[in-house]
Amino acid sequence: MTDSNYQDYLKTLNEISKVVISDFYLEDILKLIVTLTANVMKAKVCNLWLLDEKNQEFNIRATQSMHQEYLKKRTIKLHEGIVGLVAREKKPKIIYDVLKEEQYKEKKLARKEGLVSMASIPMMVREKVIGVLNVYTNKPYEFSKAEITLLSTVANQAAAAIEKTELIVKTKIIQEELITRKKVERAKGILMEERNLSENEAFSLIRKKSMDKRISMRDVAEAIILSFEIRQEKLNS
Repeated sequence: MTDSNYQDYLKTLNEISKVVISDFYLEDILKLIVTLTANVMKAKVCNLWLLDEKNQEFNIRATQSMHQEYLKKRTIKLHEGIVGLVAREKKPKIIYDVLKEEQYKEKKLARKEGLVSMASIPMMVREKVIGVLNVYTNKPYEFSKAEITLLSTVANQAAAAIEKTELIVKTKIIQEELITRKKVERAKGILMEERNLSENEAFSLIRKKSMDKRISMRDVAEAIILSFEIRQEKLNS
């Protein structure tokens, strides 16, 4: 590895680290990661597959290639192909010529796009594989240990970004649910007091209005609370 290449690798890792701790949307993060990786590796194609645990399959989520074949939604089952193998074994798989690799399943696409050598790297979060990062060259290429280390670091940085984003989303969902619950509880209390309803009757009324008007129970609750607060202000003025 030359000093120039080494500096490029360090710069790429630094850029990816900045992205991981940023507030970008997940799709933007993944797109930037595959683009930076492809550039520093001078790769023909770099793509990223994420595991759908429920369906036990991988979905392609990002690629720097603009070819239509790569932009199509594609899936790979957990037990299939190189992506599945890398995920199961939890270690990188390096292929000198994908057309001669029996386990490589996309030979037709490889011929069409001129893909030759491949590095497939697991994306790990605490010993758990959540995806696979693939890098392809358009000519025979021997990936060095340093390059494999770089790709492994990139893959794990991407995994960290995904985990962080999913955690933020889950946290926001939980917060929204708590806010909704509090508002519904307050609206129930108002209805119980003003209309002399039981708790179940008040809840049923909110739910019925939600269904009839095709709006969320939170929206119904907020309307009940707002109406109550307006009436209180008039009484106090």
